[in-house]
Amino acid sequence: MKATELPSFGTMNGVRVVCVGTNIAGPVAATLFAEQGADVIQIESTLAPDMFRTMGKAWAVEHRNTRALAMNVRTPEGEDILKRLISTCDILIEASKGGTWARWGLGDDVLWEINPKLVVVHVSGYGQTGDPSYVSRASFDTIGQAFGGYMAVNGMPEPLPPLPVKPYTCDYVTALFAALSAAMALFKARLTGEGESVDVAQYEAMARIQGNFLIDALNGGSQPERTGEYGNTLTIMPNVMKCGDGNYVSLGIGGAAVCRRLEELLGLADDPDFAEPHAGFKKADGPRGQKMFDAVRDFCARRSAEEVNDALNSINVPCSVIMTFEMMRDNAQYQARQTITTWDDPVFGKGVEGVNIVPSFARNPGRIFRGGPTYGMDNDDILAELGFGESDIASLYRKGVIKNGSKEVSQ
Repeated sequence: MKATELPSFGTMNGVRVVCVGTNIAGPVAATLFAEQGADVIQIESTLAPDMFRTMGKAWAVEHRNTRALAMNVRTPEGEDILKRLISTCDILIEASKGGTWARWGLGDDVLWEINPKLVVVHVSGYGQTGDPSYVSRASFDTIGQAFGGYMAVNGMPEPLPPLPVKPYTCDYVTALFAALSAAMALFKARLTGEGESVDVAQYEAMARIQGNFLIDALNGGSQPERTGEYGNTLTIMPNVMKCGDGNYVSLGIGGAAVCRRLEELLGLADDPDFAEPHAGFKKADGPRGQKMFDAVRDFCARRSAEEVNDALNSINVPCSVIMTFEMMRDNAQYQARQTITTWDDPVFGKGVEGVNIVPSFARNPGRIFRGGPTYGMDNDDILAELGFGESDIASLYRKGVIKNGSKEVSQ
């Protein structure tokens, strides 16, 4: 696909993003721009296709709207092409071990000589600076969760082990931080004409989203205990209850008014144990806490998850069915907001169903015009835009600088 063939839409229309990286964090950050109308070129290695192509149909959504260039950037010709692309783009997102681009001779100062307004976003496990023994380490989703302290607070209590939060929570959170910081830096670069370098470390993204857990522990507390389905170690009410049909609901019981409405529904309002003011149910509450737990458990056990959900929401007690994928597709809210949609996918050669553009914009909405591209799908068009003729492009194929047409996943 040529740049001139890209549809015009969204808040990022006119922005060009180049991404060099694999798997999730860096590429997904770039794709978020593509969903809002940016021209996003994802560079994939000629040594092997991105392993994310083998992860079911994930490629169809995590690379949608992007253009694919399969190229070896470590060849002289590949580096030349990369520099030409950098001269034309607004944002460069690279995902590699810390310090990799500097070691390649492509540090920020070199990139700014090519394009002074360039926003460079470095995505890595441990950051671009710090203890040298960490900076150069490899990382994946679960490594970021482990080193960022996030895994230690998730899972069932001891003696069971900590658990990673799925799917790929660290990678996706890192992608969101990368995309947000890129947009912030681009705003400033367009005001000042001066580029920016952003250092996004996976573990720091996970450390940032820990609410009171980390700050309380650092300021005189102790390591938070893993609580499984319970919100904290004090409450007697779990966040999850199994219902009579085998499905589950998630409950949010808290606040005096919520507790009173729930007690009235369960026939406990006149019980003396519930007379004194309270806004929750703790293990230390004695009979009141145990009575509420038993009443909620029995209420759920005698009803389907949908019936429990409807009954509690009708009295403004926060509750949701724990949705399966089939439930999501059939749900009235999902359908009304078109949260699930279908688009044509070039890899699979048919329409695929998946999540729509998130979030939605009222005046400049995003859109999906194609799924994730095949390997090297847009090589020729991208290189032609950079001034390469047909013979030049053919030579690059012969030398193995660029590739296309690798085996695609078929499911």
